[in-house]
Amino acid sequence: MLIAIHPKLPMRNKAITLNFYVNKLGFANIGSQDYEGYLMVKKDSVEIHFFAFETLNPKENYGGVYVRTNNIQDLYKTFISNEVEIHPAGPLQLKPWKQWEFSILDPDNNLLTFGQQV
Repeated sequence: MLIAIHPKLPMRNKAITLNFYVNKLGFANIGSQDYEGYLMVKKDSVEIHFFAFETLNPKENYGGVYVRTNNIQDLYKTFISNEVEIHPAGPLQLKPWKQWEFSILDPDNNLLTFGQQV
């Protein structure tokens, strides 16, 4: 039986990725070992893993995840107050498919879309 999924996204610089996810998005650094080319972060029940890809061209990165939330309004406000740049095509809005959604890009151009069902 499947119980969870932890997406793995590319990162060019572990320190920059860690800083963004911990200090801007409120994730915690997890893991019992500190591996040079690997990073794991967690917030509530959402866990995201990262692997080193130093030669990644962010303009050619199509990595992304869709994260469901139960309080999208407060999450959006928190990101705004933490000066997280909202994707130009992804401000908080009610979509025709009855989801509140917004999107951001991390430092490596991984797309994170957050959604809450109406």
